[in-house]
Amino acid sequence: MQRRLIRPNLSEVKEKMTREARKKLPPPSDTHAENYYFLKQMNKRTLMAVALADGEQVEGYIEWYDRNCFKLNREGAPNLLIYKRQVKYLYKLSDQNGKQKITEKTEEAEKKEKIQNSGSKKNK
Repeated sequence: MQRRLIRPNLSEVKEKMTREARKKLPPPSDTHAENYYFLKQMNKRTLMAVALADGEQVEGYIEWYDRNCFKLNREGAPNLLIYKRQVKYLYKLSDQNGKQKITEKTEEAEKKEKIQNSGSKKNK
């Protein structure tokens, strides 16, 4: 009886090793979404409201920002340098007003619809 030596193909072994070595990389810690948002608001000079961790709220335009803080320009008040770690949240003031206008319009439309429906019921 003659024994035969079976050797694995060297290229297959290399592929297996490279697959094991090529593990999934973790997602990047910086998505640049914050940078995009700040640049967009700076370019449009959007009036922003910033709610701070202590409950105080300030309004103004973002002039510049970096990794740790941003500068808020205010009209009729001194400009502020705000550390990002002290910010609870921030939002556009124009969005808040726009949302209020939309809800007012829908309430008016509902009132008109009720008046029209009550008038059509009386006619029947």
